[in-house]
Amino acid sequence: MNFDYQTVLNWHFDDVEQSYSEKDSILYALGLGLGNDPDSLEQLKYLYEKQLQSFPTMALILGHPGAWMSNPKTGIDMLKVLHGDQHLEIHRELPSHGTVVGQNKIIDILDKGSGKGALILTQRQLFDKATGDLLNTQKALIFARGNGGFERPPQTPHAPPPSIPEHPAESYQDIPIAPHAALLYRLSGDYNPLHADPKVALKAGFKKPILHGLATFGIAARAVLSSCAKQPTARLTHFNARFSSPVYPGETLRTEIWRQQSKIIFRCKVLERDQIVLNNGTAQIAQ
Repeated sequence: MNFDYQTVLNWHFDDVEQSYSEKDSILYALGLGLGNDPDSLEQLKYLYEKQLQSFPTMALILGHPGAWMSNPKTGIDMLKVLHGDQHLEIHRELPSHGTVVGQNKIIDILDKGSGKGALILTQRQLFDKATGDLLNTQKALIFARGNGGFERPPQTPHAPPPSIPEHPAESYQDIPIAPHAALLYRLSGDYNPLHADPKVALKAGFKKPILHGLATFGIAARAVLSSCAKQPTARLTHFNARFSSPVYPGETLRTEIWRQQSKIIFRCKVLERDQIVLNNGTAQIAQ
């Protein structure tokens, strides 16, 4: 079935109810490499059940609608799908355990043209089932490279991402990624064999299994919080970035940071290859 703009734009998603435990929160934190300094109280608060906190980006693995794009009725060419941008706006802190309800929808679809692909903008809002509170709003930009050139109404371009300052970063933090990082992170729910099976990775054009993009996203949030959250009550309220290249377990992720008043701008690169892997990042922290 060919890609149809109206079919995908109006795709129906059932609410996704998901329960998670303190063990799940700890496992997610370990998947981001937290615990590499077990004496750090700053890390331990995400790993020890006494007054446990969930790491903010854990919200991204909850309330997921599943592999809806692989449904033949969408007409999406899954072999050419890439995760473009990820945005997270945090309204309330995610409890360390509980039950959440994810409400997913398609916001917009932009046509890049025949042979260039389409941009599919999705949104997920995560609610605490017990209280009804809106916990966070997530938006993702999916690049469907095989689905451009369809007919759709005139469209308004989305605002471009913020540019990286030309002057050197004001600070940076290096975080080594363990060789088994992808094998550990996948236990939080993303079992795509691309992150575990060397044969699948080679077939996809990679020399070995790659780290999950959302794991890189979470590790970058670790670096930004560690560098910029100076008060005990500080909390992350926004975190956005563009994926530009994959990361291999065993590499070192450097997060470069600039301050622009209340906004934090960042990007991440792999030191071993001098390769930018997350770009045009912005964050805000409520102190």
